[in-house]
Amino acid sequence: MKRILVGIKRVVDANVRVRLKPDGSGIITDGVKMSINPFDEIAVEEALRIRERGGAEEVIAVSIGSADAQQQLRTVLAMGADRAILVDTGAATEALEPLAAAGILLKLVEREQPMLVILGKQAIDDDNSQTGQILAALWDRPQATFASKIELQAGSARVTREVDAGLETIEVDLPAVLTTDLRLNEPRYVKLPDIVKGKKKPLEVLPVAQLGVATAPRTRVVRFDPPPQRHKGVILKDAQELIAALHAKGLV
Repeated sequence: MKRILVGIKRVVDANVRVRLKPDGSGIITDGVKMSINPFDEIAVEEALRIRERGGAEEVIAVSIGSADAQQQLRTVLAMGADRAILVDTGAATEALEPLAAAGILLKLVEREQPMLVILGKQAIDDDNSQTGQILAALWDRPQATFASKIELQAGSARVTREVDAGLETIEVDLPAVLTTDLRLNEPRYVKLPDIVKGKKKPLEVLPVAQLGVATAPRTRVVRFDPPPQRHKGVILKDAQELIAALHAKGLV
């Protein structure tokens, strides 16, 4: 069975202006629109395209977090995924560190035996960009991160990666872990009939305790602070005024 396992994370919608709690203990999520992490949505779209080209037979969506993440999994099922698994931790996903998330994904990989695991390159809430790399290490399989193009061949994947110097093309043996970048594709629009179909597809809920993975945090967030307010810009008449202003600030 050629399966693709896709991980998604429930995050505050990218168009929402994030507000901090008055005590600095976190961000306000009550009444805030939650969505699929944008990079994960790209991962789902790529998995579906691979299946539609005949490169896979089944796409399984996985999320880790509270029961609320079922809403995002149903969206993925409406996009076209065949089935979904929610690993219920009883808490928001952002409370889970990358090592714990990778450990949970490894248990599902061992159970489902996918040929590919596709994840977003990072989540927009914590920006860790670690889960895919850690999963590849725990699974002892190749990885190709920051993918902007994926071509499957017999027993391997040719991946174009976005790196600091430009683009890098590598070939990895399958099974492998891939993480997606923004330019890989544009996720499809979900229509109403697809939403109805998605509600009828299987969604399995697994208690995290059943997997035997340690999820206790190894780090502690002390406080959240907003970025400093930006000062107003100053309009200068010419280069001489610019040099004088920079000199006054000790920058030149």
